[in-house]
Order: sequence, then C-alpha cells, then structure tokens
Amino acid sequence: MPLESPPGSRTSAPPRMSVEEFIDATPMGPRQWLVALIGLAVMVCEGLDITITSFVYPNITREWGTSMGAVTTTVTAGVLSMAVGGAVAGPLADRYGRKGVIIAGTLLFGVATAAMGLATGIEAFAGLRVVACAGLGAVAPAVMATVADATPAGRRAPVVALAFSGIAAGTVAGGFLASAVIPEFGWPALLALCGLAPLPLVPLIVACVPESVSVLLMRGRPAEQIHQSLALLAPGRDTSHVDLTAGRDGGRRPTRKPGAIVLSRSLAPTTLLLWLCYFVLLGVVYLLLNYLPLMVVRAGLTAARTGVVVALFGAGTLCGQLLASFCLGRCDRFRFLALASALSGLAVCATAVVGTGYAGLSALVCLLGVCLGGSMGSLQAVGALAYPATLRATGMGWMSGIGRIGTLVSGLFGGIMIGAGWEIPRILFVLCVPLALTGVAALLLRGVLSRTAPPMPDR
Repeated sequence: MPLESPPGSRTSAPPRMSVEEFIDATPMGPRQWLVALIGLAVMVCEGLDITITSFVYPNITREWGTSMGAVTTTVTAGVLSMAVGGAVAGPLADRYGRKGVIIAGTLLFGVATAAMGLATGIEAFAGLRVVACAGLGAVAPAVMATVADATPAGRRAPVVALAFSGIAAGTVAGGFLASAVIPEFGWPALLALCGLAPLPLVPLIVACVPESVSVLLMRGRPAEQIHQSLALLAPGRDTSHVDLTAGRDGGRRPTRKPGAIVLSRSLAPTTLLLWLCYFVLLGVVYLLLNYLPLMVVRAGLTAARTGVVVALFGAGTLCGQLLASFCLGRCDRFRFLALASALSGLAVCATAVVGTGYAGLSALVCLLGVCLGGSMGSLQAVGALAYPATLRATGMGWMSGIGRIGTLVSGLFGGIMIGAGWEIPRILFVLCVPLALTGVAALLLRGVLSRTAPPMPDR
C-alpha cells in the first residue's frame, strides 16, 4: 500500500525564482527561436536598405546631374541620422518598450525608402534618406536587446550573433539584387522593392514577439500581463512561482535615466571599452569597403574581377558572423573577440604586403572579411551580455551610435591619407594599430566584467 502523508503535512512548493532565473532555466523553445528568426529577418532588411543606396547614387548623379558634393552630404547626413536614431531609441526602448521601437523603426525606414523611389530631386531624396536612416539606427539595438531578453543565458551570445549576421546577409543580397533590378526596371523599382520588403514583418512582430519582461517590470505592468509574456516564452511551464519582485534591480524602478546609468561609475569602463571596439571595427570595415575597389584596380585587375573581390569581402563577413554564432556557444566570447581582432590585423598586413595574383588576393580579402565579421558578431554578443536587461537597449544603442561616428571619422582620415598621396599598403598598415587596440580592449573587458558584480540599475 502506498504510504500516506502524515496529517498536517504539506506538499513542497517549487522554489521561488526571479524572472531572469526563470528565463535562463527555460530550454530554447519554438517561440524563442521564432523571436530570433524574426529579428534576423529584420536585420536582413536593414542590410538591404543600407546597401542599395550605394548603387542608386551613381544613377541619380547621371540622371539628375547631382554633384558629388551633394551625394557626400546626403551620405554623411544619413550616417549621422543613424547614430542619433540609435542613441535616442535605446533609452526609449528601455523605458517604454522594445517592441514598439522595433515596429516604429521598421515602418519608418521601410516607408521612407520606398518613397525615395518617387523623389524627383536630390533635396527630397536626401530628406527621405535622413528619415530612413533614423529608423535604421533605431531598429538594430532594439532588436538585439529583444532577442537577448528572450533567450536563455546559455544560448544568448550565439543567438544574438546569429541575429546580427542578418545585416551582412542583407548586404550580400543587396549587391545581387541591385545588379538584377536596376538594369531591367531602374533604381526607383529597387528602392520600392527593398522599402516594402520589411513591412510584412510588422504584423509578425505584433503577433509573435512578446514585450521584454524587464520592460514590463520596470513599467509596473500587472502581474497577469508579465506571467502571460513569460508563458509565451515557455509554453506549458508553470510561472506562478516566479517572484516578480526579485532580480538584479530588486523590483525597483530606476531613479535615474538609463543613459546616466550606462555612464555611471560602475558601468563607465565597460561602456567606454565597448565604444572603442565598435568605433574601430565599424570604421575599419567602412574604410575597406570604400577603398578596397581602388586597391584592387591598382593591383591591375579588371572591373569584373574587382567586383568579385569586393563581393568576396562581403561574403567573408557573413561567414565570419555565422562562425561567431557557432563558436560563441563553445568558447569565451571575449577571447574570441580578441583573437578575431588580432587575426584581422594580420590579414590586413598580409593583404598589404603579399604580392599575389587574382586568386591570392581574393583569398586574402575573403579571409579578412571572415576575421572582421567574426569580430563584429562577437562584439554584439559581448555588448548584449555586458548590461543588465533593463539597460540593454540603451547600452547597445549608444554603442551603435559611436560605431556610426567611427565610419565618418575613418572616411575622413581615409580621404586625407589618399589626398596626401599615401599608397594603399601604407593605409592598410595603419589599420593594424586600431585593430590591435580592439584585441587589447576585449581582454580588458573580460577583466572588468569578471571583477564587477551585476550592477544595480539605478547606480
């Protein structure tokens, strides 16, 4: 006969756990993968949008007689708009909701890009581009934060890197799409196609992506709504034992703005090191994309082969980011970032000094793309895990904004070096120095974060 429980005894209740502990203990399920895949799709659309305008500018200069000065001004204004968009949207996403920022940003850059195809002059085109870039800058940090929030700690780094790889995938696809659409249908059709592409994702975001639980807690939403959001991420699991007052913030709303906390004494070293890494990496990638064709032409290759080499750099970048997603689940993310940055510097040196033919140069440039792509992907994972969930969008949004400033600075210095008569190998050697600094910064980040306890969100 089964033994009966003694009179008055009670069945032990499951142990109480915080929201973070509950999500981290939840296996990666279908809804979490769906959130990650939707984030990946949004990033692919962002990569498409960023890429296609570079194919449009030559056409409008020819058709409208637009000066290169006006084009340069438009590009610069767009980059600044992306930086401002990320810096402003990050705190808004942390305070009022990541989901709303993703939806608004996606609609903004999609509609504005499609409308650019209707422009008849550079003034309207430039204004719409600035609006589109503000949306592009807002979307990326909110998507990365949302994906990180929905993913358990054991999978967070590789899944964030996977979602971020969508930008590189969109960049590669944008080149092929532009070569197919512009000759047959014209550049307005390309803008309309790529602008409308992200709009079908908006209903999916509304229906399938739950708001980050950290935001719901910070906004003091009813417990029932928070439990529903948790149940979406972990269907079939009991959420009644989750303590909605426990966690890193002790259930308290922050007494300071997210931006002030990100730059507070406890987080400033982490923030500044992340800014340095993204400033350098994005600046180096931008400089290479701008001057790689010139380097290849000076090596004596034809225009067709130049296009292939540049495409291989983009494909290598995508492969590097996918490699980062694979490796980050198996190795230390800081060491991976440091190693990828060091290998990027070595690949840059090899590209500068090795006098190989078409095949050798193609292999080196592809390897360089892999190394830089791995660095970029791992840095996104480092940034996503460096901040508490309540500050994640602010931290990543500001990091993204600083990276965009890096592209402007690298373009400026690249133009100065070219104007001073520097040869391409000499410019490449100069790039080795900041890449080495990035590797050192990655190891310093590891030390800083290992010594720092998870910070309270109002310090």
